[in-house]
Parts: sequence; C-alpha cells; structure tokens
Amino acid sequence: MGNRIRNEASAANAATAALAAAQRRRVLAATSISYFIVILDTSIVNVALERIATALSMRISGLQWVTNAYTLVFAALLLTGGTLGDRLGARNIYLAGLSVFTLASAACALSMSLPMLVAARALQGIGAAMLVPCSLKLINQACPSPEARARAIGLWVGCGGVAMAAGPIAGGALIHLAGWRSIFFVNVPVGLAGIAMTCRVARDAPAMGARRFDPMGQLTAIVALAALVGVLIEGAPLGWHSPAIVAGAIVTVCAWAAFVFVESRSADAMLPMALFRSGVFAGSTFVSMASAFVFYGLLFVASLYYQRVRAYTPLTTGLSLLPMTAMVAIGGIASNRLSQVIGARASMSLAFALYAAGALALLALLAGAPAWTAIAPLVAIGFAAGYVTPAATAPALATVEHRYAGVAAGVLNSARQSGSALGVAVFGSLIGSIPAFVGAMRIVLGAAAAVALVAALVWWAATAPYASRAARSHADSSYG
Repeated sequence: MGNRIRNEASAANAATAALAAAQRRRVLAATSISYFIVILDTSIVNVALERIATALSMRISGLQWVTNAYTLVFAALLLTGGTLGDRLGARNIYLAGLSVFTLASAACALSMSLPMLVAARALQGIGAAMLVPCSLKLINQACPSPEARARAIGLWVGCGGVAMAAGPIAGGALIHLAGWRSIFFVNVPVGLAGIAMTCRVARDAPAMGARRFDPMGQLTAIVALAALVGVLIEGAPLGWHSPAIVAGAIVTVCAWAAFVFVESRSADAMLPMALFRSGVFAGSTFVSMASAFVFYGLLFVASLYYQRVRAYTPLTTGLSLLPMTAMVAIGGIASNRLSQVIGARASMSLAFALYAAGALALLALLAGAPAWTAIAPLVAIGFAAGYVTPAATAPALATVEHRYAGVAAGVLNSARQSGSALGVAVFGSLIGSIPAFVGAMRIVLGAAAAVALVAALVWWAATAPYASRAARSHADSSYG
C-alpha cells in the first residue's frame, strides 16, 4: 500500500514537472520570437531609408520621423506597459501588445504616404512597449529557479543580439528581392506565429498590490519627449527661429518641468525620482542613453552615407554595416567577464573611448579610403554598444531597493530608447541642415566622439565615491 502511494505521488510529481517544463518552453518560444522582431525593427529599417524616401518623396526629416516614431513611443510607454502587465496580467497585455505590433507592421507595409507610415510606426511602438516588459514577467513566472531563469533570459537576450546583427542584412536581402515594404510584411507571419504560441501559455493572475497608473506622469512624458524630438527634427527644415520651433521649444521646457514636478510628488510615480539619489544609478542611466544616442545615430547616418555617397544597394549597405551590428552581441557576451577582470569603472570608460576612437577613425572613409578601412572602426563601435548595456545595468540594479528593481530596469531600457530617438534626431538634423553630405558627416563623427568622451567622464565622476569606498573597505580588511 505504501509503495503504491509513493508511486502515485512520484507520478504526480513527474506530471507536474512535465507540465511546468512544457509551460517554460511555450513561454520562451513565444517571448523570444516576439523580442526578435521588436529588436529587428530597430535596425532593419535603416537600410530601407533611401528606398522609402524615393517611394514616398521624403526629405531627411521624414526619414527621421519614420525611424523615431517607433522608438519614441516605445520609450515613452515602456514603464506604463509594465504597470499594465502587473495590473491586468502579463499574458493578457503581452498578447495584446503582440497583436498590435503585428497589425501595425501590416499597416506599415501598406502605407502610401509619410503620415500613414509614421502613424503605423508609432502603433508598432505601442505594441512593443506592451510586450517587451511583459515578456520578462512571463519568463520570471515560468522559471522560478534562478538557474533556469538566467538561462531563459540569456536566450531571450541572445535572440535580440541575433536580430540586431541580422537586421541590416535581412533588410537588404528582402528589399533586393521584394522591395522595401517586405521588411514590414515579414513581421506579420512571425507575429501570428507568436500569437498562436502565446495562446497556449497559461493565464497568469494580476499581481497583488500592483502599482497604480500615473496618467499625469505618462502624459507629460509623452509631450516632453515628442516636443523635444520634434524640435530637433524640424528645426533645420522650418528654421530655428520660426514661430513653430520657438513654440515647440517652450512646450518642451514646460513639459519637462511639469514631468519632474509631477513625478517628485506622486505616490505612484511612473519614474520615482528617489532612484536618482544614487550616483551609480544616475550615471548608469546617462551612459545608457549616451550609448544609444551614439550607436543608433551613427547607424542612421552611416546607412544614408553608404547609399547616397557610395551608391551602395540596400543589400551591400547591410553587409557593410554587419561589423557594427554583429559586434553588439559579442560585446554583450564579453561584458561580464571584462567587468570582473578590469573593473566596472575602468572598463566602461574604455568602452566609451572605443566609441570615440571608432567614430574618429571613420573620418578616413570620408576622405576616400577604401570601404574595408571602415571595418575596424565599425567593430569598435558595435563592441562598445554591446558592452555598455549589461555593464550599466548590473551596477544600477545593485544600488536600488528590491521593490524598485523592475521599475529601475524599465527606466534604463526607456533611457536607451530615448537616446536612440535623440541620436537619430540630432545627427539627422546635422545631415539635413548642411548642404555637403560628407562635410556634415565629419561634424556628426566629431559630435559622436565628443558625446562618448563626455559619457566616459560622467561615469568616472558618478562612480568615484563608490570606488573610494570600496578601496577604503579593501584597505581596512587587509589591515585587519
């Protein structure tokens, strides 16, 4: 009798374990495929810019809106997307976000004008802001053990790295075979497959005591970011002293002031200002934004340079950018080891020095050097970009209270998306406002190097008190 009971219990445990393993596989498959297309859309569009400009009769500013409509909305709504997942269930919001992203991708492919394409890209951003934070929540729920969770998140992040590397090449190949609309159409079957997989994932209950919405914080954040990017993009075409740009600048300043005021006084702030009392967290947020500013800004203008100045096809452009995008994944993999060997403070500063060196080395390409001379600088830029993201995240999360860990991670991600939008806006405006493309590119590369060096100095200064404290602690322990 006792053996029978033990056998039944063992069989029940085995069945439960099998169900849990199946749930983990479904969650990981669904979240990985969706994260892949979200990250793919941050890089794949760049190689299509020249074809889109020709098809829809766009100026540089129009291309900036096509690129930024996605990242801008993604950045502004990312924290609210996580709150929605907490309050309404991560699976429900993830499924809704993936559905929105898939429908928006089809709308992008069918767009016949700039306003239609920009609106569809913004809708993609809404979908991405819903599904990305909820995908991490689903992984956390499906993988209760730290080891399984680490493996799952590593695979999830790896899919993003593959998407970043594959974006320019995949985009170039699709455009070569089926035109620029194909880079958006390809998301539709992938999104539908993800939706089908998600429907097989068990529903999760809303989190107890979940954070409440912060409508005023969200509204002021959207207005502040949109107004700032709008001023930067349209300043050159309309004139920096035009009434519209002056009004936009006033709105920008007022909206940012209102955002800080609201968030510093709200009990359920979307962005708790207390996080920035930590110098490490503030420094991590700044360098995350600066890294995305340089990387995505350079990716945008480099794609235009290869197609407009060197007359490359989208496919050749994608191959030319491969050293830059492929190294992002390698930099991320090497980040933890390098931080341990060299130290987080010194290695981060060296990463931004690589950014600056890579940007300045690209000046040789503008002077007529062969295309292969750009490989090493692009490798340096891509490696630095991949290195900074995890290297900035780990110390930032280590300095915040556990209850703020999810919000802090969302802030860093939002900072990266905001930096991406600002980089495209600033560098694109420099390209659009200076008649000679090559001359404008020289200024862009100089500006990229300057931003990287400033970021290195900010990081060094922000982490100085903590480095001194660690050194004193080590000396005391050695003395004792």
